[in-house]
Amino acid sequence: MTLIKSISGIRGTIGGHTGDTLNPLDIVKFVTAYATYIRRSGKSSSGKIVVGRDARISGEMVRSVVCGTLMGVGYDVIDIGLATTPTTELAVRMSGADGGIIITASHNPRQWNALKLLNCEGEFLDKAAGNEVLDIAEKEDFEYADVDSLGHYIKDDSFNRRHIDSVLALSLVDVEAVKKAHFRVCVDAINSVGGIILPELLEALGVDYEILNGEPTGDFAHNPEPLEKNLGGIMERMRSGEFSLGIVVDPDVDRLAFICEDGRMFGEEYTLVSVADYVLSHTPGNTVSNLSSTRALRDVTEKHGGCYTASAVGEVNVTTKMKEVGAVIGGEGNGGVIYPESHYGRDAIVGIALFLSSLAHKGCKVSELRATFPDYYIAKNRIDLTPSTDVDAILEKVKQMYSNEQVNDVDGVKIDFPDKWVHLRKSNTEPIIRVYSEASSMEGADALGKKIMQVVYDMQK
Repeated sequence: MTLIKSISGIRGTIGGHTGDTLNPLDIVKFVTAYATYIRRSGKSSSGKIVVGRDARISGEMVRSVVCGTLMGVGYDVIDIGLATTPTTELAVRMSGADGGIIITASHNPRQWNALKLLNCEGEFLDKAAGNEVLDIAEKEDFEYADVDSLGHYIKDDSFNRRHIDSVLALSLVDVEAVKKAHFRVCVDAINSVGGIILPELLEALGVDYEILNGEPTGDFAHNPEPLEKNLGGIMERMRSGEFSLGIVVDPDVDRLAFICEDGRMFGEEYTLVSVADYVLSHTPGNTVSNLSSTRALRDVTEKHGGCYTASAVGEVNVTTKMKEVGAVIGGEGNGGVIYPESHYGRDAIVGIALFLSSLAHKGCKVSELRATFPDYYIAKNRIDLTPSTDVDAILEKVKQMYSNEQVNDVDGVKIDFPDKWVHLRKSNTEPIIRVYSEASSMEGADALGKKIMQVVYDMQK
């Protein structure tokens, strides 16, 4: 059983002992610390905090604890019910709230849940804010409201529709072109909130659809991470030839993967690449993705005359860098699309609408669109270490060994060769180094990763 505390929130499995798992006592303490931080930050003007959740089995229990705790601290709660992560982010801004809590463990299995914390902009807390919340929780440096100052509970189910309306109003979402294309799509909603909002989005776009795993029960039909190894069901359904496109989301609908009309994966790394290509063709500018994402985004950006920048891993790091360089689009290679014209958060609803608009304009099949992008393959490996291993010293030695190459050390060590790259990054929760490598073939990518891994093993002899 596991409880993980970080600057972005608290995550763990349900049940067990206090301090070991995500249980009501830890939830109360952490939510109280967050609400205390929001109040002390000086940006608490409305006295309201938004709460939204995915459809996890434990979601109702966690929601009750979260809402009651916020009221106990003296905040009014706007409970938006079953809602996606991007919907909750937008709801903070739309309601003028002081912050928000998203109850979701994203792509983790059914026994997990988590709290993701938002500021008054509907964006994830930065490192300094996250550390302050952790410090307040550790010291239990907080107090609760008296009986005359308790918060109120407000239920508001309007934000799914408001989210969709905001997406349809984006300048590059061409609703009429999508309607005229007469698309038919197959959607795997993984028994969570995608089964609620995606039918509404597709109907508004005039798209015919079939939903797999659409009931928001939280009892996931398969491993909820939208990777090829978990998607045999929808890939088989796509091979029937009945559909233009397959769409897959994770339980909180911030990650997005596509499947070609013939049942082959479009490639999760290419979700952002394809949407960026469409955006850049209309609004040239800069892009950002994290260090472990495909080089294809750089290629597409430079093709359109823009500048690509890599950020440290983590959504808040991506959005911070996007603001610094004025990126018109960015995100993460795991299928996360961040489009600032909408908001600074990964949003599969935005990604779907932009992708369908692009497909409608190009008038081609999904597989034909995929063929227009450069082919890269990413291999993912790990180096297991002992708890006493000095990981930072190892990474520094690797950096020195490859100093003749282009090296980025903003988050671990990434070595860029002319035709490939490798990224070594230490885990914050276990004694391992994650090794991601990319080349023009999977064999080449894996060989590069294994070569660097051997360098590390040799250092430890």
